[in-house]
Amino acid sequence: MATEQTGSRKRKAPAIEGAAASSSSQGLVAAAGGGPLLLPKKRKRPVTRRSLVPYLMGREVGARGRAGFRGFEGRLRGYAVHKLPELLRERELALGTLNKVFASQWLNARQVVCGTKCNTLFVVDVQSGQITRIPLLRNRKPEPPRAQPSCGIHAIELNPSKTLLATGGENPNSLAVYQLPTLDPVCLGDRHGHRDWIFAIAWMSDTVAVSGSRDGTVALWRMDPYRVNGSKAWHNDEELPVYAHIRPRDMETIPRSSTNPSNRKVRALAFNHKNQELGAVSLDGHFHLWKARNTLSRLLTIRLPYCRENVCLTFCEELSLYAVGSQSHVSFVDPRQRQQNIRPLCSREGGTGVRSLSFYQHIITVGTGHGSLLFYDTRAQKFLEEKASAILGSTREPTRRKLRLTCGRGWLNHNDLWVNFGGMNEFPNALYTHCYNWPEMKLFVAGGPLPSGLHGNYAGLWS
Repeated sequence: MATEQTGSRKRKAPAIEGAAASSSSQGLVAAAGGGPLLLPKKRKRPVTRRSLVPYLMGREVGARGRAGFRGFEGRLRGYAVHKLPELLRERELALGTLNKVFASQWLNARQVVCGTKCNTLFVVDVQSGQITRIPLLRNRKPEPPRAQPSCGIHAIELNPSKTLLATGGENPNSLAVYQLPTLDPVCLGDRHGHRDWIFAIAWMSDTVAVSGSRDGTVALWRMDPYRVNGSKAWHNDEELPVYAHIRPRDMETIPRSSTNPSNRKVRALAFNHKNQELGAVSLDGHFHLWKARNTLSRLLTIRLPYCRENVCLTFCEELSLYAVGSQSHVSFVDPRQRQQNIRPLCSREGGTGVRSLSFYQHIITVGTGHGSLLFYDTRAQKFLEEKASAILGSTREPTRRKLRLTCGRGWLNHNDLWVNFGGMNEFPNALYTHCYNWPEMKLFVAGGPLPSGLHGNYAGLWS
């Protein structure tokens, strides 16, 4: 029920003896019969409603822009980020025989675009379950036959205005860019670019993207605004889409470390839009920071406290803080301070590693290699906890157990490799990717079996 607050109670002013003529300028009014002057009644303040009901009713009639509603919406998001995880329930999505989903992003309220280890780019409708495959972009020159299989698509990122999508090409060394919402091809970064697989992508602006590769380089790409802003895709005489082949505007090499000079593969990127800084994590256990403008200028390199399997990175705008996921910990990096104020958190998931990370406000979501999701409050520096079942007439109290969402079994190919692994019926699915749709309060999670030789997949909609 809505509660209301009004102004202070009406107070009667003390009587004034022998009122002067100047009293009217002070807001005093003479009483009838020449009696004492009284202060006028104070006007009531506008009613402040603190209930969710009037907020939702106002939003239905288009009151979103009012300042009061904007403030309430911010408080609502803050409340939701704490309460949503314990309310989420899973609905598994069937992906057929696709192998391990490595990357995902929401396109709209019901469609998610995904990339897999088997080098498939597809869109899944989370309501109907329909899957639509997207053709991959090919390099201009034919590729020589590879001695080893493709690594697949490890990164999918939308630009800030959600008009372009960047991912890998048919050759995983190349950067492919598509127009949204049509998914028509725009360009392919295959000229003088990376010599090994692209593992990470970040957008600096609507037309500038950065890619990080296993070859130990970071490349800056600029899209042609004429092509990007065109209303139609270019087509050839056969009405097939035509896309440009571009080269990077700048390339920087990860500095060699003294401890492991050969393993400087770029594994993850995250961009700080406020400071125009790019963070990168390399597999030799280091965090690197660049100033990102027309070119990349390296600012610093920090050795991370945990050096094994640093494979994911995210940035929190609210806290100006980077988070790095490793084999068993999440470490926090604040480039402004030498000593970090937030201690690393341990996932304690059997050493299977942190496989995906995301920040929303001050809550970080952790996807593990053991098929579970954990939620950490960086302000309180503790994991969100499970709540005991409510008893009639009582409130739900924390159980002191970490809130853990355990994902379903997914699909596993029972092939010869599976037999070599012992023929176990169940393998935990590594959660390689997750992404939130906060307006709809939904969470898409996907991945597959952790051992590299096993073929399988998992995808689920939590809502």
